[in-house]
Amino acid sequence: MCGIVGIVGFSPVNQQIYDALTVLQHRGQDAAGIMTAHEGELFLRKDNGLVRDVFHQRHMVQLKGNVGIGHVRYPTAGCDTSAEAQPFYVNSPYGICLAHNGNLTNAAELQGEAWWRESKVMPVGQEMAGVLRGYVETGRKLVADSPPDA
Repeated sequence: MCGIVGIVGFSPVNQQIYDALTVLQHRGQDAAGIMTAHEGELFLRKDNGLVRDVFHQRHMVQLKGNVGIGHVRYPTAGCDTSAEAQPFYVNSPYGICLAHNGNLTNAAELQGEAWWRESKVMPVGQEMAGVLRGYVETGRKLVADSPPDA
């Protein structure tokens, strides 16, 4: 099991997400991550370790914004590298992130999909990053195939 929190507020949410992840720490001690959004820009910090060890003051001041998500990881699959820390992020076309709890049980089936095979980077154990890329690619194709406004 993992712990996930998301906050939309009227003031910066970085400290609230940190506090929530600290409370959720029992849900995962392997890795922690926070992503925030401010004026169309995304800010990310994630690494292996406990919440208190991953985030220091220098990291917290960089996590700007009134919107954010956080994640603490309990590994049930994959490996223990910092690449597995969440949230996952794809910067194309505008930037999108994802935090999830659980295992992708149909990864082998999805690897046969065209959008999966076309992914430029697919590290072992990062199947959800592949799903996020597929979501982006599907959206991009839908927009490209849409008829122009009349």
